Amino acid sequence: MSDIEEFDPFEDLSDDELDALLAQGAGFDGIDVEEAPAADRAQGFRSGFVALVGRPNAGKSTLMNACYGQKVAITSPVAQTTRRRMRAVVNRPGYQLVFVDTPGIHKPKDGLGSELNRSALSELNDVDVVCFTLDATKPFGRGDAWVAERVKQSSAHKVLVITKADRADQAQVMAQIDAAREEVDFEDVIVTSANERFNVDEFIDLLCSYLPEGPMWFPEGMGTDTTDEVQVAEFVREKVLLHTREEIPHSVGVICDYFERTKKVVRIHAIIFVERDGQKGIIIGHKGEMIKRIGTDARLDLERLFDSKVFLELDVKVKAGWRDDAAQIRRFGYAADE
Repeated sequence: MSDIEEFDPFEDLSDDELDALLAQGAGFDGIDVEEAPAADRAQGFRSGFVALVGRPNAGKSTLMNACYGQKVAITSPVAQTTRRRMRAVVNRPGYQLVFVDTPGIHKPKDGLGSELNRSALSELNDVDVVCFTLDATKPFGRGDAWVAERVKQSSAHKVLVITKADRADQAQVMAQIDAAREEVDFEDVIVTSANERFNVDEFIDLLCSYLPEGPMWFPEGMGTDTTDEVQVAEFVREKVLLHTREEIPHSVGVICDYFERTKKVVRIHAIIFVERDGQKGIIIGHKGEMIKRIGTDARLDLERLFDSKVFLELDVKVKAGWRDDAAQIRRFGYAADE
């Protein structure tokens, strides 16, 4: 696997372009959850939704996985790894906390990128707490300032979350906190490391203190509202991101078109879509070695997820220009209102 360069997706934007991008985020509905019946309400019970927002690779998905206690959102060094709004439910005595992981806000280069931005920005409209996540190792830049401006406009409680503290020194952490506080009046600040589980439980406790009295939105035992088919597609796509060249990741979409669970085994078929024949060849690899490696790694994760033996079959197909095709973006489940 080749090294993937970190980049600033806002670096080349003019002020007018940033303003235009800002306007794209307006006018979208937030989370649409039906009111829970009165029977699901317990006196003094508190519940609510928490949006994790920030630039690509800020550590949002890794932090959410750590809070949940197992992997529900995929992670990789590639920008725009998260393409879907992911929810993970964390229950504590007297509390239910629903995390909403969002795509990283970035400079869009195609229709898919614009849709991901709209999806991320829409979550600021109707949550109880907005967590602005900042990578402790990356200097505060124009992109961070732009995201901070959107956070500032939200009516939700605002918490600054410094991530990846295990990779930074105290001076880097303090510089990030000072820069962010110049942009937004945060009600709380917390420094975390999901990989080391530093302040993860404290982060959950802090968020619970901001939750309003309300219903249990999700029943006990339901950890996420994501379907099995979506999780399969995401886990397969993660392995493509981790194993292929730089030209491949953003061109990949995955659909799980067959899922059957029996008492002893889960049988799955998924299709990996790319935009060019050359990309298809890279994913298949010499004598099928790459597609076999992708399938093996995905299968191991899926067996842990489903706690069952998994038979996974993968195909690769070409769908030219799908990232600029609204119908295809919706087909893959990447539309903002999905």
